[in-house]
Amino acid sequence: MQAFKLYTAAKNLQSKIMDITSIIAPLNDAQRAAVTAPSQAMLVLAGAGSGKTRVLVHRIVWQIQVNAVSPQSILAVTFTNKAASEMRGRIENLLDNSANAMWIGTFHGIAHRLLRRHAPEARLPKDFQVLDSNDQQRLIKRLLADLKIDEKELPAKEIQWFINEQKDAGLRSKDLVNSDDKNTIRFLRIYREYELLCDRSGVVDFAELLLRIYELLRDDEHLRRQYQQRFSQIHVDEFQDTNHIQYAWLTLLSPNRDNMFVVGDDDQAIYGWRGAKIENIYKFQSEYPQHKIVKLEQNYRSTGAILNVANKIITNNKGRMGKSLWTQTADGEKITVYNAYNEVDEAKYVVERIHNWVSAGNKRADVAILYRSNAQSRQFEEQLMLTKTPYRVYGGLRFFDRAEIKNALAYLRLLANRNDDASFDRVVNTPTRGIGLKTLDAIRELAHEQKISLWAAANSLIERQVLPNRAANALFNFVNLIEQLERKTINLTLGQKVHFTIEDSTLMAFYSQDKVEKSADKVDNLKELVNAANAFKRDNSEEDLSELTAFLSHAALESGELQADEFDDCVQLMTLHTAKGLEFRLVFLVGVEEGLFPSQQSVNNTGRLEEERRLCYVGITRAMEKLYITHAESRRLYGRETPASKSRFLRELPKEFLEEARPKSDVSRPITAKAPIFTTSKLPPEIKTDSNYQKGQRVHHATFGSGTISSIEGEGTKERALIKFRDDSRWLMTAYTELTVL
Repeated sequence: MQAFKLYTAAKNLQSKIMDITSIIAPLNDAQRAAVTAPSQAMLVLAGAGSGKTRVLVHRIVWQIQVNAVSPQSILAVTFTNKAASEMRGRIENLLDNSANAMWIGTFHGIAHRLLRRHAPEARLPKDFQVLDSNDQQRLIKRLLADLKIDEKELPAKEIQWFINEQKDAGLRSKDLVNSDDKNTIRFLRIYREYELLCDRSGVVDFAELLLRIYELLRDDEHLRRQYQQRFSQIHVDEFQDTNHIQYAWLTLLSPNRDNMFVVGDDDQAIYGWRGAKIENIYKFQSEYPQHKIVKLEQNYRSTGAILNVANKIITNNKGRMGKSLWTQTADGEKITVYNAYNEVDEAKYVVERIHNWVSAGNKRADVAILYRSNAQSRQFEEQLMLTKTPYRVYGGLRFFDRAEIKNALAYLRLLANRNDDASFDRVVNTPTRGIGLKTLDAIRELAHEQKISLWAAANSLIERQVLPNRAANALFNFVNLIEQLERKTINLTLGQKVHFTIEDSTLMAFYSQDKVEKSADKVDNLKELVNAANAFKRDNSEEDLSELTAFLSHAALESGELQADEFDDCVQLMTLHTAKGLEFRLVFLVGVEEGLFPSQQSVNNTGRLEEERRLCYVGITRAMEKLYITHAESRRLYGRETPASKSRFLRELPKEFLEEARPKSDVSRPITAKAPIFTTSKLPPEIKTDSNYQKGQRVHHATFGSGTISSIEGEGTKERALIKFRDDSRWLMTAYTELTVL
């Protein structure tokens, strides 16, 4: 018996040694130090391309297989569903087992999961719905109308930004101090009314998810202790991108300051404009005094020349924690700097280099054109189309953000929750069913006066018979449609329910009969929504929810992430912000000029300028083998041609790693040509001087669809038209907008 016990112990020890070997074998020394460190507060300072995801994944597996930590005690938080999915998949491959017991997800996803479990404690209905950014804005527009505030004077987007900024800072309207400033008073009033409206409707926006769970954990000691005990190991990816409220609820879950494992890079903090606090990295070090820092500096992505250029430029930022990327690979090719005559010359040069690259047998998908502003993409698209080169503008309209999908989801959300005002407002007259603006105004006024939902107000107006017969019948038909949809679909599967709703609401017929461009795509997208519903599976945390509510939450949480169509082999065009986390063999960093990159708004602000420099660092480190940097002597942006000078960032690069494709002294500036005429709806037309439009005309826009011109003002290049589209009205500058008269 004793011999058997010794044999068993030896086998177990051998198995454990094998586990340890398999976990740390693929790691370098710094990565191993991070992965195998004892449980304590740890900051892994991970440079670009240094294997940060590998470290996070192997750390979690080490905790489970070597330190015998229960998978149920693991919390891993990141910023995108894609990153969370990749992390989960790699953990499962290493463990050869499911990772379902672990909580792996985005900040918003984890907060949503907790709120679903504890909706009553969070003062939310069990079937609460999540508003994405677009729906939040629609709700604010409706609130402005209720409050008789002109949106031209106080835009909904500005109010949305204000509200989300306060929530990200952990502030309710009651926490804000009144001011003598007229605008501040109005902002506060709208914020208060917005909170009441959301509570009444049973909806939460994205910022509310984080604030609500923070408040719940802060105020409910029993619940807080429950999750503090459960999550003995907390892992955070992209820590430099956390905002105030994200950092606050993470620290609530980590009372002993010894179980937080965070990975970040102060040199890649580029989201300050949306609330990210690079200061959180420094705060972590002061609030977790026993912390350990491990630096990952070995780069597995780029050549030596690219890394030397990146290291040199980032050293110009002050207050860095300090690290220097290095690689075991050779220096490779020098960075090519091209001084173009103008933006047309720049685009032609880039596309010619791409043509040479593809002719040599390389893939287009390995090429990226990176720019600071979306406005720069136009010339590159034009040249790529002229040469019949397939391309993709990264960050195109996402699946769950498309109008036809949002309309279908709004019907479904109304089935799940009649008090969802944003959904009612969206589909009450979509497709058109004869419910006019006067009727809608009456509904909104009654809802506002009596503090009830739009649905309740509509039913009240019908019952009281105060509307004209035609309006009353149209409104009754809509209310009856929703009630009938619920009765007819109550016993159907989720996929059948979605299919039936799309058909019976006449959305499918509406888009099928639409004669405008891309109507067939809209029909296909609606069919794809049915496919998504058929394939949807609730996770373990959503078993007590109806399948429809779980699916709608999934759709809202997926909104805002890249869902654009993929192509097999095409050149990638994207902004520098979008490029973070990606890598390409060949990269063109274009438009590197003062006032454009760095942006004009940042040149006199040290904090903003340093973030722009970090953005440049991110762009450079996307390149694996070859990097081109281009700038122009003059550039036409927003219809005006102006002289341009090369960016200070170019002057900061080490000359020994650069080669000039066209030295500055050799450049002679040609006579400026007229703006080219474009024949595709994706690109702006030549500037027009005489108006081709008049009030009452029906026109079509490639993005917003068909609409009616309700007002025109200005002339020449300053002429603008107010066009009422299906979803909203927009002012468009006619000189720079492609409109087709119907």
